Amino acid sequence: MIINLIVLVVSFFGMEFIAWFSHKYIMHGFLWSLHKSHHTKRDGFFELNDVFVIIFASLGLMFIFVLSNVNELFLWSGIGISLYGIGYFLMHDILVHQRFKLIRNVKHKYLKSLIRTHKIHHKTISKEGADAFGFLWVPKRFRKITKSNSDLLSN
Repeated sequence: MIINLIVLVVSFFGMEFIAWFSHKYIMHGFLWSLHKSHHTKRDGFFELNDVFVIIFASLGLMFIFVLSNVNELFLWSGIGISLYGIGYFLMHDILVHQRFKLIRNVKHKYLKSLIRTHKIHHKTISKEGADAFGFLWVPKRFRKITKSNSDLLSN
């Protein structure tokens, strides 16, 4: 039972590294043609970048429904991956990009720094030169609110 929980937690937090790596080297690399839609103004509700949601969700579901037949630990890993995906959706699409206008006027320091870090990332609209590729982990240099970056918090 404890090993299941450990696998779930390691899978959840391991996804932050996977998100950082795939964002920096795949999305801002050879699949920029899909991801660049996320760095430009969106005309409708969906963007080409949403293909990555399908890819990552498929991996979690494959672990849960296919690989768990081989070994039960894949079930717990798939749950960890899926929980990260839910957290990412809530933070990225609802909180930061306001695709659903549910959360406004954030007061929590961590959430403010998360929003600020992602908006700093979006200051770069090209494949090269972007910073802060992870998501739930906010690098220390982005945690302090200064006058120069406080305007990034307005939604």
